[in-house]
Amino acid sequence: MDTQVVRNRGIGKLVLRRLGFAAPVLLLVSFALFALAKASPFDPIERYFGVRIVGASPERVAQIRENWGVDQPVVQQYCAWLRHAVTGDFGDSLSLQQPVSQVVGDRLGWSVLLVAIGFALALLLGLVLGTAAAWFQGSWIDRVITAVSYALEAAPVFWLGLAALYVFALQLQWLPGGGLTDADASLSFGQVSKHLVLPVSVLAISQAPWFVLFVRQNLLESFTQDHVIGARSRGLPDRLVVSGHALRTSLLPFLTLLGARLPELITGALLVETVFSWPGIARATVEAALNVDFALLGALTVLATAVVLLGNLLADVLYALADPRVVLDG
Repeated sequence: MDTQVVRNRGIGKLVLRRLGFAAPVLLLVSFALFALAKASPFDPIERYFGVRIVGASPERVAQIRENWGVDQPVVQQYCAWLRHAVTGDFGDSLSLQQPVSQVVGDRLGWSVLLVAIGFALALLLGLVLGTAAAWFQGSWIDRVITAVSYALEAAPVFWLGLAALYVFALQLQWLPGGGLTDADASLSFGQVSKHLVLPVSVLAISQAPWFVLFVRQNLLESFTQDHVIGARSRGLPDRLVVSGHALRTSLLPFLTLLGARLPELITGALLVETVFSWPGIARATVEAALNVDFALLGALTVLATAVVLLGNLLADVLYALADPRVVLDG
C-alpha cells in the first residue's frame, strides 16, 4: 500500500482518538462546574430576585425553585442541562437577561477576530525577531531582542493594556481607549479597525516573547546540525542557509508550541477584552463570574475547553503532516 495512504489513515485515526478523548473531558468539565455551582453559597434564586426577595412570598420563591430545578440533586440537574445542551439550548443568562446561545452568538465573532489577528501578529513577530536574534547571535541586536522578550514574558497582560491605554489613548490621544466604535459613530470597518489596534497589539506583544525565544533557541541548535554545516561548507549564502535549511527544521517543534500557548492566549484575551471593553466572549466570562451567572459561565468554560482541545489536536496534526518521521501513536 502507498506510504502516503497509510500516513493519511494514521492521521485520521489520530483525529478520531483525540475526538473520542475530548468527549469525556468536556463531560467531566461541565459536570465539575455543576458540582461547584451546587456547592457554592450563592443562591441563583436570590440573585434573580435581588432585594425584591424580601417582599416575595415563600410560595412564589418555591415555585421558581421548582421551575428552575435548583432544588433537585446535582446529577439530575446536570442530566437535564445536558439534554438541552446537546440541542444548543444552554439556558438563560441571568446577568444579561438573554439566552446563553444568543450571548455566545453575538460575541463569538468579535473574540475570534481579536484572537486570530493577535495570534497571527504574535507568530509573525516571533518568527522575524527570533530569526534576527539567532542570525546576529551575541550582537547588540540579539541582546536587545532577548532582554525585551524576557521582560515582556514576565509582564502581566493587564499591565501592558493599562500602559498602552495611558500612553496612546490618554497622553498621545492617537487611538481610542476602548469599545467597538466611538460613542456617536455607527458600526463600520474603519471604526472597528481603529478600535482594534490597541487590543490586538497588546495581545500580540504579550504572546510574542515565547515565540521569539523559542525560535531563537531552536535556530541556534539547528546551526550546529550536520545539514546546516554542510550547506555552509558548500558556499551557500547565510540567508539561504537560514531560510532554506535551519529555519525549516527548527520550525517543526514550533508547531507544538502553538497548541500549548492556546490556554495562555485565551487568558490573555480575557484580560485584554476587559481592559479595552471589547464586546467579546472573554469579557462576557468576566461578567458571568462577577454576577455569579453559572449558566453563562458554564457554557463559556466548556467552549474554552473545546477550543484548547481542538487547538492541541490541530498542532499535532500539523506536526505529523510536516514531519513524516513522527510516529502516530495518538
